[in-house]
Amino acid sequence: MKVADQNQSSSAPSRRTYVPAVGPRLRKLLFFVFGLFALLAINAFYLAAVTFAEWFTGSTFQGYFYQFMFLGHLALGLLLIMPVLVYGAIHISNAHDRPNRRAVKAGFALFTTVLILLASGLVLTRGIPIIEVRDPAGRQLAYWVHVVAPLVVAWLFVLHRLAGKRINWRAGAWVAGVAAAFAAVAILLQIQDPRQWNVAGPASGEAYFFPSLARTASGNFIPARSLMKDAYCQECHADVHDAWSVSAHRFASFNNPAYLFSVRNTREKSLARDGTVQAARFCAGCHDLVPFFSGAFDDPAFDDVNHPTAAAGITCTGCHAITHINSPRGNADYTIEEPLHYPFVDSDQALLAWLNRFMVKAKPAFHKKTFLKPLHQSTEFCGACHKVHLPEELNQYRWLRGQNHYDSFLLSGVSGHGVTSFYYPEQAETNCNGCHMPLTVSDDFGARVRDASAELKVHDHQFPAANTAIPHLLGLGEAAIRAHEAFTTDSVRVDLFALRRDGLIDGELLGPLRPDLPAVEPGSTYLLETVVRTLKLGHLFTQGTADSNEVWLDVELHADGKLLGRSGAMAEDGTVDPWSHFINAYVLDRNGDRIDRRNAEDIFTALYNNQIPPGAADTVHYRFKVPATASRSISISVRLKYRKFDTNYMRLFQGASFDGNDLPVMVIAEDSVTLPVAGTQLTTEVRDIPEWQRWNDYGIGLLRKSGRGQLRQAEEAFTKVGALGRPDGPLNLARVYVREGRLLEAVDALDAAARHDPPAPPWSVSYFTGLVNMQNGYLDEAIENFRSLAETRFNEARARGFDFSLDYRLLNELALALFERSKLERGASRKAAREALQEEAMRWFSRSLAIDPENAEAHYGLAQIHTARGAGEQATRHRALHARYKVDDNARDRAVAAARRRDAAADHAANAVVIYDLQRPADAAGGKGP
Repeated sequence: MKVADQNQSSSAPSRRTYVPAVGPRLRKLLFFVFGLFALLAINAFYLAAVTFAEWFTGSTFQGYFYQFMFLGHLALGLLLIMPVLVYGAIHISNAHDRPNRRAVKAGFALFTTVLILLASGLVLTRGIPIIEVRDPAGRQLAYWVHVVAPLVVAWLFVLHRLAGKRINWRAGAWVAGVAAAFAAVAILLQIQDPRQWNVAGPASGEAYFFPSLARTASGNFIPARSLMKDAYCQECHADVHDAWSVSAHRFASFNNPAYLFSVRNTREKSLARDGTVQAARFCAGCHDLVPFFSGAFDDPAFDDVNHPTAAAGITCTGCHAITHINSPRGNADYTIEEPLHYPFVDSDQALLAWLNRFMVKAKPAFHKKTFLKPLHQSTEFCGACHKVHLPEELNQYRWLRGQNHYDSFLLSGVSGHGVTSFYYPEQAETNCNGCHMPLTVSDDFGARVRDASAELKVHDHQFPAANTAIPHLLGLGEAAIRAHEAFTTDSVRVDLFALRRDGLIDGELLGPLRPDLPAVEPGSTYLLETVVRTLKLGHLFTQGTADSNEVWLDVELHADGKLLGRSGAMAEDGTVDPWSHFINAYVLDRNGDRIDRRNAEDIFTALYNNQIPPGAADTVHYRFKVPATASRSISISVRLKYRKFDTNYMRLFQGASFDGNDLPVMVIAEDSVTLPVAGTQLTTEVRDIPEWQRWNDYGIGLLRKSGRGQLRQAEEAFTKVGALGRPDGPLNLARVYVREGRLLEAVDALDAAARHDPPAPPWSVSYFTGLVNMQNGYLDEAIENFRSLAETRFNEARARGFDFSLDYRLLNELALALFERSKLERGASRKAAREALQEEAMRWFSRSLAIDPENAEAHYGLAQIHTARGAGEQATRHRALHARYKVDDNARDRAVAAARRRDAAADHAANAVVIYDLQRPADAAGGKGP
């Protein structure tokens, strides 16, 4: 029996000890994981609710509480990783071979999805070495995985538990209820966030900031430290900071020796005149943001060298804390706030400072939304400071227009908004950043893929333009100077186009010079026709400080290798010959003295303005005589030179340290030609510009001459353009004929331009046709012409990104045509039709004022309409605004007459047609010169 029992026992199957899937010790870990997940769920529900509320309302609700909640989200997520891994490993080890395969499969899927959830959270948490993902597409994928994964986890958890033990639904309901209630209460409290973006700051702030139009969001001052966090920005944006550190923005304030001199002058004059320096606030809203918004600027004893805010310039926060552009008037008409930062931003403790930086990288959306708003990509943002008017509080005279990049860009073909441009690009340039903030390769934290190159890039914050003076004066390095020089390459073109016999405007034209080279006669006099054409510029050339920018043509004439004549030479101290042709604005005070020290408070009028619009040209005339002894050749060279400040201004602001004007001189464009003397031959040269375009540019320069222009010569040039097969010829002939009042010929020219193959731009034809119809009294046709433009009913224009509804000149013409048409609806029976036309006219004039609130023509038109409708109060208001913004020609005449009497060179340059003598006798200079 014992033997049998032993045999029976040895043949029985072996049994394993039962191990529960979740034992007592593992259950404690599970409850810990459940607790963390519950807290994370409540936290995540709140964060998701804020995200949805921001998306739905367009407002921001991310305050300090949100940042701490997000920090909690990070902490809970990181805290979960190890317990989940440990629990998952043990639980899988215990249960992977259980017979309930449905529960096992659901468990594996659940654990995998939890790992994906945690991994996507790590991927989204920037600032973690090695695993940081910067590719936008990868981060976008990780974000949506992180959003969807919790929902999948919840579903798989239910499947897993349905196949096993019963689910405690009550606990889940409590967690969901607490999460919803917590999120709702928190968001309701956060709606009270005091930040109000996209709205103008309160008018009460004018007490601190007027006559600058800037306001703060609260109406109060902003602590200087909040606006001086450049080093903090540098920690994540080193490349951007490096570019900004050599920019004109960085040195726009008292740290710029030229501006320091000029603003001191304004402050001193204001203090002597008004007893305060408040008039100088006009400057501070754009140049001195930190002392201005912190309140230090108003102190007459402000130490503009040693005060902590004096060298701040336009800081990172100065631009990026702006929340609203109040109007397109310029003069700093924006609203700025004291921005909210992440917690611990000002902490001196290393751990808290590290935690702040980690949060910025882990949750950059809040930082980005606070400091990078859609308005930063708009032309209006730049126009807030790059459009200027001089208020009465500054000059004690009247409102005057100052420098204006904004309108010249808006009304250009480059922007696609101007209807009168001579040239249009293939695609409109939508804003200033497209040119002045080019993309540059960078590994900055904010870099991302922005073009087809697939490289990480940022926008260049040196804002390259043409200001080589600041990097030179402050020793910022050759690279900063070279960046401006590179930017100006191919921006303007100069062309030695033709000669005219006898040195006369209406002399026989010999040209174009090249490919043919006319032989010049010894002893004969000629007029050299030189064309300057703007190419890449989106605004006037030169713009900005056009009174102190020094841009001139340097022309040299050689006969048989010997210097025969010159215009544009420099003296040893850097002074340019005052009888040169300058592309600038010669600005006067009310006594007729030149504004030569950037003394904006004294600006009264311009003696002349030689700036060239974008996509336009100027024609400059030079007279010379061929020596009777000339036997071989006459060589002519021209260089368009640019220097940021003229020598007189340098002498003034450098004072005793002035030792000549050593500022860099850029050669923006140049051209040269060698002409044979009669009886000799030279090899034919080639000019790399289409012949029709050379003729067209020449005609544009003649058409644009002040007064009536040189219209006969312009007509000759545009006729040649048409003969060369270009629609620009008849179109520009129509411009000439409209200017001269030759309306029948204008109609024929416009018809030819429209029928040409290829045709002229239909929007240009429509505009000038509208002008002709207006003058001929065909008002309904003119209205249709202008309305088609205001609504941009041109498929080609739309495809190229053009939108003419922002050309306020067009809107004014349309409104005027409607008002004139309303006058034909006479009598009581036609009252409704008359009023409908008047109301539409008022709408278009109002739209014009929305674009340019200081538009005198629109105010005058509205005054007329309101008078006709018997609305006396509105008519009086617009009449007063028209008087405020219109040009005071009578006052101008007095100052101009005084200036012309005392400055022979400037008097000569102010003539309607100017001829510069390349062989001017040395004693003919006279006057003070520019």
